[in-house]
Amino acid sequence: MKVLLVDDELDILRSVKKGLEMRGLTVDAYDDPVKALSSFKPGIYEIAVIDVKMPKMNGFQLYREILKRDDKVKVRFFTAFEEYRDEFKKAFPELDEHRFIKKPSTIGAIVEQLLA
Repeated sequence: MKVLLVDDELDILRSVKKGLEMRGLTVDAYDDPVKALSSFKPGIYEIAVIDVKMPKMNGFQLYREILKRDDKVKVRFFTAFEEYRDEFKKAFPELDEHRFIKKPSTIGAIVEQLLA
């Protein structure tokens, strides 16, 4: 499985990337959502894990742009804030909230949620 990982917190980005790779996943990691989007190619990723709160472009904006390019990519959101769930439900009522991965989380829990 090929994963796109986008989080502006370098410590989280590095540890999650390493953990996912140790579980056999292939991960392209970006600490800048604009760079991630400019490098994004349709048909490459099965799943994208995107931090909600980032500078330049938030996770919901990045999600919208990714879907314009490849609507088959499964997307999960990293967030430490419960209130983003309500924003998500308003912006994307057709999608369920299982797409959220709460920070902090273990690699095992992240992988489980990615494979669900």
